[in-house]
Amino acid sequence: MKAPEEETDPIAVSTELLSSLMEEIPLVQSFKGKWSLIRTKLDDLRSQLADFAESPDSAAASNSLSLDLLRSVAAALGDAVSVAKRCQNPSLADGKLRTQSDVDAVLARLDRVVRDGEILLRSGVLNDNNGASGAVVSNSGSSSRREAVRTEARNLITRLQIGTYESRNSAMDSLLGLLREDDKNVMIAVAQGVVPVLVRLLDSSSSVEMKEKTVAAISRVSIVESSKHVLLAEGLLLLNHLIRVLDSGSGFSKEKACVALQALSFSKENARAIGSRGGISSLLEICQAGTPGSQASAAGVLRNLAAFAEIKENFIEENGISVLLGLVSSGTALAQENAFRCLCNLVSEDENLKLLVIKEGGIECLRNFWDSAPSVRSLEVAVDLLSHLASLPPVAEALCSDGFVARLVGVLNCGVLGVRIAAARVVHELGSSSRTRRELGECGCIGPLIKMLDGKAAEEKEAAAKALSTLMLCTVNRKIFRRDDKGIVSAVQLLDPSIQNLDKKYPVSILASLSHSKKCRKPMVAAGACAYLQKAVEMDVEGSKKLLESLGRGKIWGVFG
Repeated sequence: MKAPEEETDPIAVSTELLSSLMEEIPLVQSFKGKWSLIRTKLDDLRSQLADFAESPDSAAASNSLSLDLLRSVAAALGDAVSVAKRCQNPSLADGKLRTQSDVDAVLARLDRVVRDGEILLRSGVLNDNNGASGAVVSNSGSSSRREAVRTEARNLITRLQIGTYESRNSAMDSLLGLLREDDKNVMIAVAQGVVPVLVRLLDSSSSVEMKEKTVAAISRVSIVESSKHVLLAEGLLLLNHLIRVLDSGSGFSKEKACVALQALSFSKENARAIGSRGGISSLLEICQAGTPGSQASAAGVLRNLAAFAEIKENFIEENGISVLLGLVSSGTALAQENAFRCLCNLVSEDENLKLLVIKEGGIECLRNFWDSAPSVRSLEVAVDLLSHLASLPPVAEALCSDGFVARLVGVLNCGVLGVRIAAARVVHELGSSSRTRRELGECGCIGPLIKMLDGKAAEEKEAAAKALSTLMLCTVNRKIFRRDDKGIVSAVQLLDPSIQNLDKKYPVSILASLSHSKKCRKPMVAAGACAYLQKAVEMDVEGSKKLLESLGRGKIWGVFG
């Protein structure tokens, strides 16, 4: 035999209680104004109960969400009938203050169930065949599985907005499980409207636990590229809440807030907002004293912010350079990478900040990191920073005297493309000083750069050609270049128009520096330089016309000879 509550129609019970309350309200003698407000709520509730009754296939009677809500409605109405009867006695046996408190509680409960009813009816879960399911367990095909996830997501999003704290907390746990399964689940939940609900939870929840879980859900959404725009649409409201978490949240929630802020800090408007609200100070504090994971994420946000010139002043005011160099020395691999990239963005096109990095011990920090790096691949970000710093002549000379030329030769020969390219850029910057060009050549940079001219990537070819064009300004380096049989041929081949995304002025510069020598002009012509240069002249490549004329004169003198 079924339990009585399962045999009873919850809609009928609530409707009957509502009618009883409507009959009692005209008889009350105390707090008539408040009971008038309650009566207004009852009109809304009557309309909702009618909508529940009209749900297809008696969905309201079988859906767990609507059952829970209807039980809450019945309980609220039952209590309201009891309080209404007490208010019919002018003497108020329980006392005026106690009774007033009870009337206020009735109004608040009815207001909540009416609001929950609106959310439930609007959500569409009553139309889902499996709206009461607690988990997604479909393996009958991608389409049916997507539909199951969609139904489950809609169900959970609705549960996050209605019912008791315990119910909403349980729904949040289930939602986090759903989002963590895979990125497709995230996209489905976002399409069902989970982001605005999460932001409202962050705005309204007073529970530390619920806020922590909400931030975790938002961070999960933020790492799915196709969903980031929905977070961005939430604007400053979401941004302000995440910045507050940086100040007062737990280590876990700070890390998750930083993950979300990485997705939000690419726009100038958001970067400016983070900077103006003390976000940089909080992020730098996390870099100093946060958990390893939060340090890496905080450095990632700072990396994005440092790309905007107007934000750089905030870093100086907060002693950011020192903090970032400290993270390079002691952070995790990801934290070190993000700190290096942040420093690169900061010093880019800013001589004062480059000098500040040097003053704060940047060269020593680079040297220590370089010599203790776990792999060659991890050196790429360090070499990138080195290329920025090396553009200042005084710094370039200091780097050469500190043994960085030998270190560069080692990585120019490595098997990691990104590191080779970064190292070639450093050679170009160091070579801008006449005092360092010769040392770079004599220490063995030219041979590896010639090999890079034959690399597969156009970016590698150009970086090598650019570095060599600088080194060839030194007479000794030209002699070293000529000893390599492949050098001239490789440089000529870069003039081939079929090699795109490569600035032809660099190979032209290399060849032009050698064209005064007959022994060099002959292999240039043999390799097809004249035909390539004709095209280069048509494209108005710098120096190409002069080089073509030089090679043409050489051919004429060869005929007379």
